[in-house]
Amino acid sequence: MEQIKEFFTSDLGVKLITIVVSLLVIYILVTLIKKVIPKYISANESRYKTRKFVNIIAYILFIIIVLIVFSNQLTGLTVFLGVAGAGIAFALQEVIASIAGYIAIHTSNFYKVGDRVMVGGIIGDVIDIKLLRTSLMETGGWVNGDLYNGRITTVANSFVFSEPVHNYSGEFPFLWDELVVPVKTGSDFEYRREVFNKILQDIQNDYAIDAQQYWRKMTGKFLVEKARVEPMISMTFDENWISFTLRYVVDYKARRTTKDKLSTGILKAIRNSEGRLEVGSAAMEITSFPSSAGQSTH
Repeated sequence: MEQIKEFFTSDLGVKLITIVVSLLVIYILVTLIKKVIPKYISANESRYKTRKFVNIIAYILFIIIVLIVFSNQLTGLTVFLGVAGAGIAFALQEVIASIAGYIAIHTSNFYKVGDRVMVGGIIGDVIDIKLLRTSLMETGGWVNGDLYNGRITTVANSFVFSEPVHNYSGEFPFLWDELVVPVKTGSDFEYRREVFNKILQDIQNDYAIDAQQYWRKMTGKFLVEKARVEPMISMTFDENWISFTLRYVVDYKARRTTKDKLSTGILKAIRNSEGRLEVGSAAMEITSFPSSAGQSTH
């Protein structure tokens, strides 16, 4: 008991007690603040960023308290800390790079929570950005289309310095997509273009109006050419069939459902066209010719 009492009354004991008490106080304050945040901030993204900011402030505050408590002992440890710091920096270079990546992500607008990105060949929605790693709800893989496959992938934040980051929903939350419709060469191509254009306009015109507003902001902020965001149709043909390419802008999360709507509308138009619209096929048509009149066989 005497030794324990002496330890807690010693200079080192007092400093340790101060650090432990400070840690408990900071933990209680952070917990209370996090409980109060939902009452004043309704948006999910803002709540998430506020909680992250509170955590960072708590870490910084705790480090400052530790430095203040041991400030009188740091001068004698300068050489030791320098050598040890170099070794730690080398051993933890990936960790340091990830922390730097975390800072870069939040200051350079690489992406934010909720964005759909592709990093290292993995496509998914950002669901969490921690100090060292970013978590993605993965899409694609063994699932066709831009749908979730149920796998959560975690990548180190340091990748922002070594790999390209593809953001599908950042400054321009739309994508250009295309649907190719092959039709037979025997029918009226002007009628086909008119029908396909009407279907495309009915389904995609609202998207084009919203996308036009975003694109104006893009051209004002970046050096990009004025691109067409309105639906358009182009045509090519060869000896087999005519191909109509329907090009349009679509919400980055709605590529599959939009193609379903367009395909449904086109198939209904083909069914109601009374033969004026026929889908091209790679199958070869074989026509048998009757024998010439009066030709006899032996």
